Amino acid sequence: HPEVYVLILPGFGIISEVLPTFSRKPLFGYPFVVFSGASIGLVGFGVWAHHMFAAGLGPVSVAVFSISTMAIAIPTGVKIFNWLLTMWGGKIWYTTAMKFAIGLVVLFTIGGLSGVTHSVAPSDTQQTDTYYIVAHFHYVLFGGMVFGLFSGFYYWWPKVFGKLLNEKLGSWNFWFMVIGMNLTFGPMHILGLQGQPRRMYVWTEARAGEGFFNLGMWNMVSSIGSFVLAIGVLFFLINIVITARNGKQAPADPWDARTLEWLATSPPKEHNFDRIPVVHHLDEFFHRKYEEDPNTHTMRQIATGEELIRAEEAAADADIHLPGPSYWPLVLAIGVGVLGLGVVYGTPVMVVGAAVVLLASFGWVLEPSVPEAIDYASPDGDGHSKEIATHG
Repeated sequence: HPEVYVLILPGFGIISEVLPTFSRKPLFGYPFVVFSGASIGLVGFGVWAHHMFAAGLGPVSVAVFSISTMAIAIPTGVKIFNWLLTMWGGKIWYTTAMKFAIGLVVLFTIGGLSGVTHSVAPSDTQQTDTYYIVAHFHYVLFGGMVFGLFSGFYYWWPKVFGKLLNEKLGSWNFWFMVIGMNLTFGPMHILGLQGQPRRMYVWTEARAGEGFFNLGMWNMVSSIGSFVLAIGVLFFLINIVITARNGKQAPADPWDARTLEWLATSPPKEHNFDRIPVVHHLDEFFHRKYEEDPNTHTMRQIATGEELIRAEEAAADADIHLPGPSYWPLVLAIGVGVLGLGVVYGTPVMVVGAAVVLLASFGWVLEPSVPEAIDYASPDGDGHSKEIATHG
C-alpha cells in the first residue's frame, strides 16, 4: 500500500512545476510543499492496514491505523492549499498542461475526501473490498498520477523533442479523459456503498436494487465511461503522430518557463548545459529573464530565453565531457532483481543474487571515476569543440 503514495509523488512534483509557470507566479509556500511531500512518503508506510479492518485486527491496531489515515490528510491538504494559492491572483494561461494540472488538483481532492472516510473504522469495515475502494484509489491514482503525467507530457514535450504538441487536440484529449474518468469511476462510489464487491461482474436481478441504486445501470455507466476515457487517450496518441510528422518547431522558451532545464537547448545536448550554471534563485531561469522594478515593484523583462541560451553557448566551457561508460550499474540492477526473486524461490537464488550484487558493487567502486582523455578530447585538437569524441 505505501506504493500508491510513492506513485503519486512524481505527479505532485510535476504540477508543482507546471502551476507556477502558467499562473505567472512563484510556487506558494515552497518549503511546505517540499516537506509535506517527504511527510507523505513517511506516513504512507503506516496506513496500509486501513484496508484490513474486516480481518479482525483488534481495537488497538484499528485505532492506530485510523489515526495514521487521518494524519496523512494533513500534508496532502497542505499541498492542495499551496497549489490553490499559487493560482490565486495569478494570470492563468489555460494550456493543455495547465488543464491537466488543475484536473489533478480537483480529482485528487475528491479522491482524498473519500480516502479520509477510511479512517472511520465502522464505515471502512463496510467499504472494505467493495467498489468504493476501487473508486477511491482511481480518483487519487488516475486523477492524480496519470493526470500529472499528461500535464508533464504537454509541458516538457518541446524540451525533449523540440516540437509542440497540438493544443487543440490536447484540449480534446483533456476533456474526453476528465469526463470519461468521472463517468467510469464516479458511479463506483454508489456501487460500493450498495455492497458490490470488487472483481464481481455478475449479479441476480433480485439483488440488483431498483431505480437510482440499480447495480446494472451504474455498471453500464461505468462501462460507457471507460470507452470515453479510451477515446481521450486515443486523441493523445493521434497528437503524437501528427506532431512527429507535421508539428511546428518549438521556440526555445515556449511557456516563458521558470526553471533551470529551459536554459539548455531543446532537445538538450548530451551534456545538457554548455557550462555549469550558477544558481541564485529557486526560479533561476525566470530571474535571469526578469528583474523587479524598485519603483513599481513589478517585474520587467530584461532578456528572452533565446538570448540566455545563446549567451550560455557563447561562454561554453572549453572542455566538456561526460562520465565514461560503465556496465556495472546494469549488472548491479540484475543482481538486485535476482536477489528479489530469491525471496520467492528460495535461499540458493538469494545467494546467487547477493554474489552478483557484491561483484557489481566492487566493480563499480573500483573503476576509474574519470574516463581516459581520449574519451572526451576534442577531435580537432584545438580544445574548443563541444562535440563528444566517438573514438577511443
